[in-house]
Parts: sequence; structure tokens; C-alpha cells
Amino acid sequence: MKAVRIGAAGHNLFDQALNWLLAKQRGVTDYLDIEMLLGMAPAQQAAVRKTVGKVLLYTPVVHPAEFDVAIAYLIRRLEEGASADNFMSAVFELDNQPALFVREQQRFLAALADRPTEVPAPNRTQNRASLAEPFGPGFVNAADSDPSLPANLAWSREIRSRMQTSTAGLALAEATWLGSADEVEQAVARGVAAGQAWQGMPVVKRAEILHRAADGLQQHRAELLEVMGAEAGKVLEQSDPEVSEAIDFANYYAEHALALVDLPGARPVPAKLTVVTPPWNFPVAIPAGSTLAALAAGSPVIFKPAPQAARCGALIAEVLWAAGVPRDVLQYVRLDDAELGRTLVAHPSVDRVILTGSLQTAELFRSFRPELGLLAETSGKNSIIVTPSADLDLAAKDVAYSAFGHAGQKCSAASLVVLVGSVAKSPRFRRQLLDAAASYEVGQPWDGVSRIGPLIEPASGKLLSALTTLEPGQSWLLEPKQLDEAGQLWRPGIREGVRAGSQFHQIEYFGPVLGVMTAATLNEAIEMVNAVEYGLTSGLHSLDAEEIEQWLAGVQAGNLYVNRGITGAIVERQPFGGWKASAVGAGSKAGGPNYLVGLTDWADQPAPAASMKELDAAAAAVVTAAQGSVSATELAWLSGALSTDIAAWEEEFGQVKDVAGLVTEQNAFRYQAVPVTVRFEAATPVALLRVVAAGVRAGAAVTVSASAELPVWLESWLQTAGVSSVVEAEASWFDRARQLAAVGGRVRLIGGDSVALAAAVSGSVKLASYDRPVLSAGRVELLTFLREQAVSISAHRFGTPVRYAVPMLTPAKG
Repeated sequence: MKAVRIGAAGHNLFDQALNWLLAKQRGVTDYLDIEMLLGMAPAQQAAVRKTVGKVLLYTPVVHPAEFDVAIAYLIRRLEEGASADNFMSAVFELDNQPALFVREQQRFLAALADRPTEVPAPNRTQNRASLAEPFGPGFVNAADSDPSLPANLAWSREIRSRMQTSTAGLALAEATWLGSADEVEQAVARGVAAGQAWQGMPVVKRAEILHRAADGLQQHRAELLEVMGAEAGKVLEQSDPEVSEAIDFANYYAEHALALVDLPGARPVPAKLTVVTPPWNFPVAIPAGSTLAALAAGSPVIFKPAPQAARCGALIAEVLWAAGVPRDVLQYVRLDDAELGRTLVAHPSVDRVILTGSLQTAELFRSFRPELGLLAETSGKNSIIVTPSADLDLAAKDVAYSAFGHAGQKCSAASLVVLVGSVAKSPRFRRQLLDAAASYEVGQPWDGVSRIGPLIEPASGKLLSALTTLEPGQSWLLEPKQLDEAGQLWRPGIREGVRAGSQFHQIEYFGPVLGVMTAATLNEAIEMVNAVEYGLTSGLHSLDAEEIEQWLAGVQAGNLYVNRGITGAIVERQPFGGWKASAVGAGSKAGGPNYLVGLTDWADQPAPAASMKELDAAAAAVVTAAQGSVSATELAWLSGALSTDIAAWEEEFGQVKDVAGLVTEQNAFRYQAVPVTVRFEAATPVALLRVVAAGVRAGAAVTVSASAELPVWLESWLQTAGVSSVVEAEASWFDRARQLAAVGGRVRLIGGDSVALAAAVSGSVKLASYDRPVLSAGRVELLTFLREQAVSISAHRFGTPVRYAVPMLTPAKG
């Protein structure tokens, strides 16, 4: 006992009295320190000191230049003491307010009654070395590995010890090369043929297989981590959450596949064949997620892994085959050369390609086949804004982690930090940021201390330039340093003086280098962030509710993060996908409620006709406009379709949802209406009316381009609804489409030739074209006019919950 001292800190006199009585009863008063805060309730401190003999007073000690840190600490203590739930709110009146004394007495006695009679068992019992329990049906996020538990530490050391000599996945990776166009053709034919049975399988059976795949990924977690370290250079801190994400994708898409079958107003028609071409930087989560999504949607898959992560891909394929996915339904292939890749992507039997890679790769794929159904998450040039009202210590930590995790090799990584107002001149913030970045150990993933691993290949090209060359007016806050002969291990770099419009402001470098920009106001900072062509992730550090509201309303990105890092999106909580040039095609966010909708073709399945009483005023006005001008059958179809719009808007699109419902983190999912041009050719007027009505309900700016004059009744309704229309021949329409493609836009085709349109715009990745049949399903049709945004906010201060308003987004302007 002589080697131990117990500190009992607090100002609750009941608690301290109990501490002293127990110490006296047990004869350990010489080893007990009663601790209280200097300057708080000195009269009570004196009373305690008179009883116990001495009191240890504590207070923050800081350099005078950083006195604001001490003030912030004291303010936190003051906030706690002022709370009605805190003993200190009554301490000054206990002697003359009997009711307050009784209140605190009862609180204390209730707490004593609630204390356990036995030592509580630990809640943290995870042991990765033991056999994992099956997940079962339904969805719950998989837990990451807890690195603080002894059993998991031993498990981690064992994984790292195998990395340098690992051969897992190698046999399959070396046995699956396709060396000729004929072999590619045969693989496509096998996939299409096998897909018929997969598509005909009851959805519930496909879902069971995906749930088994989740169990398999969990059981092979250690092997997956081993290969990610050996092949892709990922340290366990970065790779373990990837396995959890892959598991989540399996369970999440299994459940959403079941929901698609009962979608009111449409029947899913699986894609004939999907090609998955994932990246190397997330060698498990993204390949697994893309493949599992396509399989859940009923499509057979040809999975071509990134060359640098072929073994990781092989393990994923083996887990899915073992779960029950037939080998011809999921084909794992490698290609001898780029020309064979072109043959595969351009094959007419390939309905969709899921790409995660650069914008240039997406453009290359579309050059192979302009009408290609391409769903791509591409590049990002992501920023974190830090305002004077931020917790600067937390901001520095989050900026450094977001910028340099996995050596900055994430499309979501922070490439820029924009310092606003006084933060722009703050030496302390720079010291904190510098300290956070410089403290990261750089090394190989099998070294237990490494937090930043190697680049996937030696730095070259634009990345090497970013690591070694400054632009005019820039300087190094932390100069990057090459740490190995190969040029793959680099100490992170931070460059100051990045100017708006400069190369570093605009270009994605995909490596461990961060640029510092400054802005006079938050509005100016938002303009800087929005000035880049990408819109993937974006962050804000501020404790000011008005600043948070301003930023949420103005920043242009698909995933927003407040007072936390901007990497590490979690399935369902933060569905992932960008805006602007960060996303290609008509798809939705991965790990979100609409992703499978974009992977599925649809056939109309008319909804039951709705009476005028069942429709709201807007829908009733649409039906009234068509009455007397369309057939009774068409009118019934229209009313049923409009009823599904009402339901979809009320249940999904017209609200901000936080499905996870966590206490200390808000995860809001919301939609924004976007401008859409509807091209109408060779179809019934009621189809145009139905589609435009969906756009009007969404609040989108809708323009109609028609190949011939519209009926007077329809033109009248369009004018009443605020929808502009124009009659133009094909040549003029293609000119309009090319203008949309130049700036980025959406087109909804009703009739017409989608292949000819794709050719006219040279397969532009900036134009999203929706050419499916017109559907009754509002759950599908409304998506044409909306884009998605996920917002994640650290909603607490030191464990005390704080909630922020996350309103609906106002429609985007045309």
C-alpha cells in the first residue's frame, strides 16, 4: 500500500465525506489525497481541509502567451458546475436552503443504492483470436478491432509477423490471367449465361449468401489484414476498419436487395453483366463493396482487381465463393495488357462498369464506349476549414490524421486546410499541426510503431513534384523527407502560402503533402473550397452554430464532416460519394439507401390508381390538367404514379434522416434538387407529364426539350408549374446536350436514342443520362432530380451531447 496513493477529486461534499469515512474505516487515510479545483468554492475547501488535514488544489499551468488554453479549461469546469445536475449548483446555499440540501442528499443516497455490490465485469471483451459469432439477418455495423486489449495486441503482433513472408492469395492471383481477346469473350459469355440462374434465384436466397459472405470476411479478418500489409502497405490502424466496412457492405446490401423486390411502381430487372474495376488504396472494402452490391442487385460480376492489390482481391473472391456465390457468377480475372481491358469494358454484353479511380480513367473508359453504363467514384481535392471558434487542438489532430492517414493515399484525404481570420496568423495552431504531423512514425506495416506506411510505388510525376518543389510564394512548414532508397517512405510535408487558383489549390496529388491556405472570412474560405472541380469530402472545425449552419448551406461536396476527421466513412451512417467531378454516372452513394437502385434496370409495374382524395393538391392539379386529354387507362396509371411520389417524398426524400441515431455523433442524410433537362421524343404525353411532375415535386429546375410541338393542355400545365420548354430538332438538341456536358448536367430521356446522344457528347463523363423506361415508382423517378449528401458531426463537447440543426438543402440553381 505504501507504493500507492489514491486521489479523490471532486467538489461534491457528500462524495468526499464518504471517501474520508471509508479511508478512516480501512486505515488508509495517509494514502488518500482529497483534490479540489483552485479558486472554486473556497469556503467548502476550507471546511474539508479542517476535517481531513490537507487538500490538494489543482489548476492549469500554461505559458502566458497561451493563457486562452487555461481559460478554456476553466470555462469547461464552470459549465459543469453551473449545470442543474451538478452538486456545485447548490453548494453556496446548502446551509440556508433545506430543499437544496435534501435534493443533494437524495441524489447521493440514490447513487449509493445504485452502486454494484460486486466488481462489474468488463464491457470490452473482444478477442479477435477467438471464433467470431455469425452476424445473422438484419444489419448492424461490424466493430473494428480494439487495439488496447491484450488478446488483440497479441493477435495483431502475429499478423504483422507474417506480412513479410505472406503468400496468401498468390496462387489464385497467378492462375487467373486472361491472355487474349478470345479468353475475354469466353469470360463474358460464361458470366452472362451463369447470370440467368443467379437472377432467377429468389432474392431471399441471394441475401442469405451475402450474409454468409459477411461471416466469411469476419472469419478471415486476420488473413485480409496480413495481405493488405504485405501487398498494399497498409498499417493495421488503416486496414482493420476496411474489413469492417466490407462486412457492412455484405450485410447492408443483402437487406436492401430484399427491399427492392417490393418497391411500389417498378420491378427490378438485373443487369446482364457488371464489371468491377476497383482501386489499390482500399484493396478490400471497395472491391468487396462494389462486387457485393452488383451481386445483391442480381447481376453476375467480372471482378478485375487493381494490379497492386491482386492478392487482396483473390481473398475476397475466395470468401464469396465459399459463401455460395457460383464461380461463373463471380469471375476473378487479371488481364495481360491494356488492350484486353478495353475489350472487356467495351463489350456490348457489359451493362455496367463500377469504377473507383481517377477522372482520367473514367474518361478513358467512356472513350472505349460512349454509351457505357459507368458508375464511378473518381477524384477529390478535399479541404478542412478551421475558424477562430474551433477547438484548435482537436482541429490540428483531425487535419493531420485526415491528411496523412495511409500516406495521404485516399480520395477522401485532406489535401488543403483553410485557416480563417485570426487562425491564419496563429503560431500555436501551426505548432500543434506541425507536432501532430511530425509525431507520426513512418515505416513498414510490419513495424509495430508505424502509423504511416509506404507509398504504393516510388513517388514520381506530379506527386514527386509536390513532395519536392514549391510554387512561388510558398514555404515549408514541414518539409517532406524521403526515408528510404526506393522512394516509397516519406515523412509528411506541409506547405504554407498556397494561393487561390494555384496548382496546389486545384490538383489532386494523392500523397502525404498538405497545403495551407488562408481566408479573411468563412464565406471566402467556402468560395476557395468550392472553386475546385471536385466535390468529394469537406470538413469544418468550428464550435459556432451559425458558422456551422452557414457552411452546411454553402459547401459543395457529397460528404461533409464537422469537428472530426474527413476520412473513414461508415456504411449506412455516412454513405460515400461525391458531387461535381468526383462522381460519374447516374448512381448514388455507396453504402446508402439508393445504391442498388442505380445498379438495377427497371420495368414499370403500375401502382394502384389513386382517387383525388388520396392525392395532395400538387398531384391533384397534375391529374386535373390531364383529364379529358388522355385515356382513362393513362389517367389511372398517372394517379397511381403520383401517389408513389407522395409516399417517396414523405418517407425518404423530403426529410433529413439520421438512421444511426447515435447520441454523440449526428449522421444526417439529405437530398438536394438539381437542374434536369428532359428530352421528349416519340412517347405519350402522359409519360412526360409524369416525369416532370416528379421533378416539380422535388423542387428541381426542369427544362423540357421536345422534338415536336406539345399538346396545348400539356404546354399550359408546364407553364403553370414553372417549367420552361422548347421545341428543337435533333441537331439543336445535341448542341444543347454538348453545352450541358461542358459544365456538368443531367438529362432524362423519354424516347429518343441514348446511344446517339452519348456519341454526340463523345461519352462525356460530366453528363449524367437517365434513359430507363418511365416508371410509376416515385422511389426511382424522383432520384433523377436529386443528389445526396451525408453530414457527420461530432455532437458532443467532452462527452456532453450538443445537437446542431441540419436542415433540408435548398435546390441547386440551373
